[in-house]
Amino acid sequence: MQEKILTSGYFGFFKRPGKCSHGGLFDISSQFTPKGGINKDTRSSEHGYLHDNAATVAIAATRELLEDIRGYLGDSNFLRLMGFSQNSVLCFAIDTTGSMGDDIDEVRRVTSEITDKMRDTVSEYILVPFNDPDFGPLIRTTDPDEFKLQIHALQPHDGGDTPELSLSGLTLALTGSPPQTKIFVFTDADAKDKELKNTVLALIESTKSVVNFMLTNSLAARRRRSDDPNQGQNQRYSTRISNPLNQVYVDLALASGGLAIEVTKATLPLATNIIADASTSALVTVFQTVRNPGKAETFSFIVDSSMKNMTIYITGNSLAFNITSPLGDSQTNEELSGKLGLVEHVGNFYTVRLSILDPVGLWNINISSLQAYTIKVLGQSDIDFLFNFVELSEGAHSGYSELSSRPPANSNITLLLTVMGGDTVTPTEVALVEASGSQTIIGTLEKVADGDFLVTMNRVPAGGFVVRVMGERNSLRSSNGRFQRQSITQHRTSSVIITALTDDVWEPGKTLSIPFTVVYNGSDELFNINARNDRGFATVFPSTMTAGSGSSGTSTINLTAPSDTPSGTEVTLTIEAETSGKSDFNYAVLKLTVVSPITDFTSPVCEIISVNANCSGNCSLSSWELSANLTDGNGTGIISVTLRQGLGTLNTTTIIRDGGVNVTLAFYSASCCSEIMELVAVDRAGNVGICSRSVTPAVTTSMSTTSTTKSMTTATTTTIATTTVMAKTTNATNATTNSAGCPFYPPISFWVSVGAILLFHRTVLF
Repeated sequence: MQEKILTSGYFGFFKRPGKCSHGGLFDISSQFTPKGGINKDTRSSEHGYLHDNAATVAIAATRELLEDIRGYLGDSNFLRLMGFSQNSVLCFAIDTTGSMGDDIDEVRRVTSEITDKMRDTVSEYILVPFNDPDFGPLIRTTDPDEFKLQIHALQPHDGGDTPELSLSGLTLALTGSPPQTKIFVFTDADAKDKELKNTVLALIESTKSVVNFMLTNSLAARRRRSDDPNQGQNQRYSTRISNPLNQVYVDLALASGGLAIEVTKATLPLATNIIADASTSALVTVFQTVRNPGKAETFSFIVDSSMKNMTIYITGNSLAFNITSPLGDSQTNEELSGKLGLVEHVGNFYTVRLSILDPVGLWNINISSLQAYTIKVLGQSDIDFLFNFVELSEGAHSGYSELSSRPPANSNITLLLTVMGGDTVTPTEVALVEASGSQTIIGTLEKVADGDFLVTMNRVPAGGFVVRVMGERNSLRSSNGRFQRQSITQHRTSSVIITALTDDVWEPGKTLSIPFTVVYNGSDELFNINARNDRGFATVFPSTMTAGSGSSGTSTINLTAPSDTPSGTEVTLTIEAETSGKSDFNYAVLKLTVVSPITDFTSPVCEIISVNANCSGNCSLSSWELSANLTDGNGTGIISVTLRQGLGTLNTTTIIRDGGVNVTLAFYSASCCSEIMELVAVDRAGNVGICSRSVTPAVTTSMSTTSTTKSMTTATTTTIATTTVMAKTTNATNATTNSAGCPFYPPISFWVSVGAILLFHRTVLF
């Protein structure tokens, strides 16, 4: 507005001179010059007749922007950014103190096995070491061999007192990993930083990541069960483990839907198969529950015909279980090889790998124990669901926006549900199920689009709960057509509401002020306030705040980015409010981005110097070649030149011409069977330039040109199938053809950061 650049239509009682109005009956600003409105929301709107034209321009601009982001990131990373990569992300947070030598050796063995066998299943590896007093840095790679080198480079060292900064390492893993990552924490010590428990809970709930703890700080020794040499090691030994210092790990594992596996260092190798299991593609959860304290109970769940490779995980001490199939066959924990499959037992951890040929139908698990236990049933299937808690966004354009905190207590709760598995999959029941009990609350389903549903709940269970979806597939209403899926993460409501408003981009060296409000549905209460970020930036905030039925608490968090912060750095800020008696707690998780001032809006320019082709009737016996100069003028400089299309060979070299101008010389040669060539050049600001060329077989070409704007001239024997030379900007519309004088948008490095934020905080409008 200050620079008098393009803005959208104003709505209300005020608009700046010369600006357009949104329009409509309630828009008073449309009565002032220039009068009328520019909205095209409906066909009857004042500019509704231009709706199709506007949509066409928007689609073209979006396509151009996405193509530029693709050019900047490369195809693999672009697919991951857009959510099309279905492979797993595997993250290890590893204690590196001196006593962890055996554990780290086992991690090396497991990671080597996973990376060698599952290269097409795991798309990214993340490693976070932690110790005391240090933790980090976070290391990420898509190269499995590089990840193995990083694991092998870990050296156990130091130690001192027993507790370690395990929750600090886990916090870094949660903020640095994509949502729904499987995280494995290896440690033989309790947490020194238990004050981070609420922060970790907030990150677990907001990202829906699963955290499994591999704990080797046992208090009990193993005892021999049998001297039979024909039994395996895990059959001859049983370990009773109970370490009260692990309670924080148990609580966090249960909240995330993960497991807290307690074993000895000697038996740790018998429990690490779960890591390979978690890396399996298309893994879904059929059933999950926890009982604390334990009691004798029978649990039921439905298995549909799409389910493959089913596994049941049970944790607990001094328990007995019996699993019954739909056909009536059963197997107990004492039968290590039975009618249903194989049972493996180490420490407090049971794995039941089902091998039954026809698993379809109703299953039952009967467990008898007075101690706490958990059950999880997993398998492979293309039927699954995603969901987010949403709230109605008021205003001229109402819709639904995703919550960044726990949903409010004592009110209706709305879920936006997406069901995956094809057009023949239909949800028939969506319920909130008590995580540690049997209470079930069924919601009201409303279809809003293919595969998308709004689910309204008029109440929720009192404690932690999960989401269960039941439905039908292939239009079959028999038991064979029914399916059941369940969310993993436990969720809770809160009577505390935190609202934080911010422009989520700021510059290095600057302080970002974030106003926030705490509302409490109860009598006046003193709240403990915490604000933490994963970059260690200086943060100033009030330590306490009062809120209640009579008033809300309002204050500001000041977050300062150091002046040397790289542009594009993403910062996760967690704001927490907890009652003084610790009876209620809520959070707001914000994704912020540090972006340096942008001065380079000019894309690299591609100048094709020559094209020589000698393409005969047999394309495999002939070739063609091209040379081009790529420059960035007075911009930030070209950092990469890649081949997006073409199966030939690309070689580049950089020279400095008169005036100190850097020129990248590109030489491309290919078989005539590879007819299309497309180069992508990216400068340091993220601007993308593209030049392309195609030839057809049976062509002899000899061509030179010295300008990208000059008409291409060829000999009479030359036929060029397609000639395209483009210097593209990263704007939503090309600046050279924008008759409306629209301003340049920030370059791709900015949009990639914003895109990542949007993937975390999608806003859905209906």
